[in-house]
Amino acid sequence: MTFLNIGITDILDIFIVAFLMYQVYMLIKGTTAMKIFAGIALFYLIWLLVRALNMQLISTILGQVMGVGVIALLIVFQQEIRKFFMYISTQYLARVDLGWKSFLKNFKKSETQILNFSRLSKAVAVMSESKTGALIVVKKEADLFSIVETGLRMNAVLTQLLIEAIFQKNSPLHDGAVVIKDKVIEASKCILPLSEKENLPPEFGLRHRAAMGLSERSDAIILVVSEETGSVRMFHKGRYRTIKDSEDLVDNLRAKMTA
Repeated sequence: MTFLNIGITDILDIFIVAFLMYQVYMLIKGTTAMKIFAGIALFYLIWLLVRALNMQLISTILGQVMGVGVIALLIVFQQEIRKFFMYISTQYLARVDLGWKSFLKNFKKSETQILNFSRLSKAVAVMSESKTGALIVVKKEADLFSIVETGLRMNAVLTQLLIEAIFQKNSPLHDGAVVIKDKVIEASKCILPLSEKENLPPEFGLRHRAAMGLSERSDAIILVVSEETGSVRMFHKGRYRTIKDSEDLVDNLRAKMTA
């Protein structure tokens, strides 16, 4: 009788596979892709069962199907695979940084950043009071070039009045999202990818679903002002929270930007 020889590399191998499977699960949880993934997993278990029972004919047929399974997975889950690599690059590779770069980055923040957050929060408060719908993207590390290109480039200095003017109902720029980087409004009328999650609250409209979609694909912070209720919600990394007031918004922006 022999025992399995399990070394450190075997344990590390198991942990890496478990980690990757967990990340894939978190990305597709609550989406239609989860049902497809469950169907494929069931199909694979059936194939293993018929092989164990030596059912040659059906085992051969299912084996041929499994042979092209990788290509089928790439086709079916192309959006999820793309989302997975974007998640890895924005959440992990962005953290691999030199000490001096992090020091300079933190040194440049402070009063200027607080001023920009204050301008943004005041504009959001005014739009919330008047129930003016708004969709605002605050960039972090991830490059949102493909998002910016869908809208109208502005490269304008961030001010409270400009944000309010953009989202006025009669403004030709109010449809879509505004993308902000530091103290600059890079673009307006930008189109964001919609989330495929099925368990979002029923009161969420297209703005909320678009905000959730981008938060799932990047490290950006997205703010939504509801046109129906005037409520303000912040989306980040696939999660959201309701903002109580201007001070709460500034505190959350500072926390998310330094996280």
